[in-house]
Amino acid sequence: MANITAADVNKLRQITGAGMMDCKKALVEAEGDFDKAIEILRKKGQKVAANRSDRESTEGAAIAFVNADKTQGVAISLNCETDFVGKNEGFVTLANQLAEKAINYATLEDFLASDFGGITVADKLIEQTGVIGEKIEIGAFEKLEGAFVGSYIHAGNKIATLVALSEKVEGAEEAAKNVAMQAAAMNPIALNESGVDQSIIDKEIEIAKEQLRAEGKPEAMLDNISKGKIQRFYKDNTLVNQDYIKDSTMSVSKYVDSISKGLTVTGFKRVALGA
Repeated sequence: MANITAADVNKLRQITGAGMMDCKKALVEAEGDFDKAIEILRKKGQKVAANRSDRESTEGAAIAFVNADKTQGVAISLNCETDFVGKNEGFVTLANQLAEKAINYATLEDFLASDFGGITVADKLIEQTGVIGEKIEIGAFEKLEGAFVGSYIHAGNKIATLVALSEKVEGAEEAAKNVAMQAAAMNPIALNESGVDQSIIDKEIEIAKEQLRAEGKPEAMLDNISKGKIQRFYKDNTLVNQDYIKDSTMSVSKYVDSISKGLTVTGFKRVALGA
């Protein structure tokens, strides 16, 4: 029987993140062979993942990461089953490591297939399922590019947002963060009017007309009045038209223009736990 030392157990724990007792059992079973012990722990993760595949993973950490030249950003959520795990320092660290890596991949599929310490990201998630004992998965994966990209992560890592601006100008970083904060707080459905799906517009028009009929308004007036209500809908629900949360006397678009004449918001992404 191999002599398993505390140093051996600690080394395996550093590699895998598994608990001390799990690492010791794996090393004993593997007769001191580290590669075999790691494989044993991964198989344990696969079993746990299979057993918990039908569980809901609506807690976790939403993380945004922007590259060094501020032209690309990614927002992901690393999901788990409980808020307790989602707040764990090791879990949040892993979420940040994954987000930093995700910036290099165009799709979630490519990201999951990429290397993470000698195994794929997908296998790392299975491994961590075994370590933590909860279903662990990537719940959201959003990329954004622009002349200048900024980010915001809401307290507790519940919401992560990205915002792209049309130019890299003085004050762009603060402006992008403020607009990203706006997107986190106000949850717009689109950047502007053109981004709203026609089916949503049709539904809102029909709701408005039904309300007007209930108020006794003449049928001939419904179209004109409902158009006004749609404009209000755009103001409340599209990012650039919303009242700016730090100064309600101006819209988001006017706030951005005040930073630098002609500066505009060109895109945003929002990732929220449980969404």
